[in-house]
Amino acid sequence: MPKFFLDGKELDYTPGQTIIEAAKAAGIDIPHFCWHPSLSVAGNCRVCLVEVEKAPKGMIACATQVMDGMVVHSDSPKAIQMRNAVMEFLLINHPLDCPICDEAGECKLQDYAYKYSIGKSRFDEEKNHKDKRVELGPHVMFDQERCISCSRCIRYCEEVVGDPQLTFVNRGEKVTIETFPGKQLDNPYSMNVIELCPVGALTSRDFRFRARVWDMSHTDSVCTGCARGCNMEIWVRDNIVKRLIPRENMDVNQYWMCDYGRLNTYKFINDETTRVKSPMMREEDVSQDAGGLKECDWDDAIARVISEIKNYKGDEIAFIASAYSTLEDNFVLQRFAKEIVGSDNIAYIPHIEGEDDKLLLRADKTPNANGLKLLGIDPINGKFIDKILNKQFKMVYIMNDSLGRLERTDEIAKSIEIAVLHISNFYEQSHKATVVLPSATYAEINGTFVNFQNRVQRIKPAVATLEQERLPGDFAVSRLDKFGAHNDRWTKGTRFNARPAWKVISQMAKVLGSEFGYDNTEEVFDDMAAKIPALAGMSYEIIGTHGAVVGQSEEVAV
Repeated sequence: MPKFFLDGKELDYTPGQTIIEAAKAAGIDIPHFCWHPSLSVAGNCRVCLVEVEKAPKGMIACATQVMDGMVVHSDSPKAIQMRNAVMEFLLINHPLDCPICDEAGECKLQDYAYKYSIGKSRFDEEKNHKDKRVELGPHVMFDQERCISCSRCIRYCEEVVGDPQLTFVNRGEKVTIETFPGKQLDNPYSMNVIELCPVGALTSRDFRFRARVWDMSHTDSVCTGCARGCNMEIWVRDNIVKRLIPRENMDVNQYWMCDYGRLNTYKFINDETTRVKSPMMREEDVSQDAGGLKECDWDDAIARVISEIKNYKGDEIAFIASAYSTLEDNFVLQRFAKEIVGSDNIAYIPHIEGEDDKLLLRADKTPNANGLKLLGIDPINGKFIDKILNKQFKMVYIMNDSLGRLERTDEIAKSIEIAVLHISNFYEQSHKATVVLPSATYAEINGTFVNFQNRVQRIKPAVATLEQERLPGDFAVSRLDKFGAHNDRWTKGTRFNARPAWKVISQMAKVLGSEFGYDNTEEVFDDMAAKIPALAGMSYEIIGTHGAVVGQSEEVAV
């Protein structure tokens, strides 16, 4: 394999690679603004200038291909001098508003200014002023003064999304970015320009001024907006989710995430108006139409569910699993239905909407439909619904879903004598339930989803519930975050009296005389891996941070 030298180190490279690509492959970071591995080379920021021996002048690492035996210096006095000069030019007109900039704390310009600039400015003229708070689209705000004209956002819209919506206008110090006449930055992936922007020029209208990054914790997770399962980070302050941002996984979502996933899969988590805050049950002599749900403690709610189960035969009880719930929750529900209740009546409600697009979005708007297929749980069908309408099913246990997504909702609701809802948020028909059990959301639990590629991926708790507060050994891991601050997400903010569904169902099984023997989510997954051939050999360790494909766990383990 051909080799070259970078800062005294002999490195391998692939013919055709540029200096910055070969360095990145070797784990060496060369400063850059405009370069991005998924975009074409622009070469306009110049901060990646390096010294190449026998070359008459500095070369930009993003556009210079490596040659066998090439000797490159990225930290020589000449290279540092060139980088300092570039930084000085970039900072001439850049506003000194880091204290109010949303990008502060994760800004490349801020980091490079600290590391590479000369520390003072020789420019004593009036800075060039441009428009601020420009609404480029429904989700993105633009500050023209902060823009360094790297063109990442322009190239992204054209090359990745395939919808050119942005362009440069004017020249020299007057240059700025605008949408094409009559257009907005409103494509389904518009918010990715926020992370692409290396400075604070493009910011999220949803997140602006809601928190500083050094005051938040962040947790690796998976988006629940569709069957893609984009890898993402959940950012939390005071136990409230503030934003979701994409996490790199080249096998799933590359560097991107859709706007739908960012904006529609987190606000319900801390919604005080709709969250089920504690267990509730109806007085036995009160009808559905009369309301009558009252708060109670967990033991009373579980006792009521068990009492109702004992009133019916197994084939009179139906279970609605959920493609929004984890493998672990659905597996334990399935065990409970079959082994404890003696019912084979278990199905789930699909959610297919629109069509798959060419980038990430899937028509299946659930994160775990393939996981239910692995468990052998089928979509609900007309025969299942007819049994509800004909009152062959006297009791229905619904986990993390709503019968309101079915046609003839009112008829179905009236046909059910006893309805147990194991849900995180109330919905239109939930007031007719007999018992409501508060379920923890995906941001509050450990677990796994299986995406449309049959890739098993992990979620982890990012915010705390009262259950987690009582059991700190299971959840509250004291650690330093990326900014060196102690993670206090377990001690602040609102906590709901919710529990993981698998844990509640396991408790009901225990009361009914069968001990499942699970102390944590990992033990549930290990039991699945032992019983389901497709998951054989898998574990949380093998799944890792980037997932493992069913049947190929050894090949893709991270």
